[in-house]
Amino acid sequence: MSWLITKYLVTAAVVVAVSEVAKRSDRLGALLASLPLVTLLALTWLYIERQPAEKIANHAWYTFWYVVPTLPMFLAFPWIFSRWGFWPAMAICALLTVVCFAVFAVAVRPFGIRLL
Repeated sequence: MSWLITKYLVTAAVVVAVSEVAKRSDRLGALLASLPLVTLLALTWLYIERQPAEKIANHAWYTFWYVVPTLPMFLAFPWIFSRWGFWPAMAICALLTVVCFAVFAVAVRPFGIRLL
């Protein structure tokens, strides 16, 4: 149980640290947010918990493919936010990401990459 609490605290601390840095510096906050900190933490937790190497490697492999269709959201958000506000931008970008993901999953399937 203490291990689970430690995982929660470390993971939460990383997210809070990024948001606190972002308050002070747009660029540094964005740089930290763009780093795959959550993925690195997940890989670390999987390794520490003695998961098989194949599971850890697969996590990294699929994370790469799942990140690609999220990238348009980062371009669309500032434009939508400036016109319609925060919550509509969040909702539209979430929908955009789902659509991009579905299209991307279909596009990479002929190459043997199964995302869905």
